[in-house]
Amino acid sequence: MNKVLMIVLIVIALGLIIYNASLVDYSNPFEGDSTVAVIGIVVSLCAIILLLIFWTSKKIQNKIKDN
Repeated sequence: MNKVLMIVLIVIALGLIIYNASLVDYSNPFEGDSTVAVIGIVVSLCAIILLLIFWTSKKIQNKIKDN
């Protein structure tokens, strides 16, 4: 996967986190539409973590390939 594509996907996930954080009712975060927003935040964080793991594994693969 291209480095630019990875950065774009991470930025999109960060945008989704910000959007979903604005939808959360902080007095009752686990009721109604706030539940969907909290789930969206967690899913976006998982996506960022997976992308960073993939990015790191590609770096390691390239170093091994060069040697």
